[in-house]
Amino acid sequence: MPYEPPTHTVERSLRATTGAKVIAGVDEVGRGAWAGPVTVCAAITGLRRPPEGLTDSKLLTIKRRTELAGILQTWVTAYALGHASPEEIDDLGMTAALRLAAVRALESLPVRPDAVILDGKHDYLGAPWRVRTVIKGDRSCVAVAAASVIAKVRRDKMMAELGAGHADFGFADNAGYPSPVHKAALEERGPTPYHRLSWAYLDALPQWRHLKKARNWADGGPPKIEGQLGFDF
Repeated sequence: MPYEPPTHTVERSLRATTGAKVIAGVDEVGRGAWAGPVTVCAAITGLRRPPEGLTDSKLLTIKRRTELAGILQTWVTAYALGHASPEEIDDLGMTAALRLAAVRALESLPVRPDAVILDGKHDYLGAPWRVRTVIKGDRSCVAVAAASVIAKVRRDKMMAELGAGHADFGFADNAGYPSPVHKAALEERGPTPYHRLSWAYLDALPQWRHLKKARNWADGGPPKIEGQLGFDF
């Protein structure tokens, strides 16, 4: 299905209206997974013509996404990744964990951005960052699309590595997201050290329900997905 390539429209608007010179696009991956971290990428691209085919990572094949990520890592002006672990997600809630991962990414950039373009409609970053939220920014904004691709490929690789010792869970294929293989392994073996233990999937697993962590936060928490059943970076 044809799609419009991302542009620098939002970046140009921010430059014109706020005087921002360094603008980072920010996108996350792993929000709805049962296992693994939530990963955020911050990418600075300037106003150069993007690599051909750049778009939201979810619209790309695995092969093309991996190829494009390799190109982007040398094409972007700068990028950095931040992660929030399953333990941090359980302890803080998803909104706070997203902010933690995003701040880790932004503060790891070689230069502090004057403004941030954040994918989606909710500003989970907040002050002191100057934020412009853009719904489907990973399709419309060059910097956000670049962050989307880099984040997805990096987290998928991380999950495949973590899954090497837990082959039954299929992390190399599902990246910690819901899947029949993942659910079957959970029912038989219970959660791995990489699972989020405050997630609702444990409610559907009576033999492992005692492992569920109580939620101590009130930010809305993990997304409620119908039928869903410590590590360092």
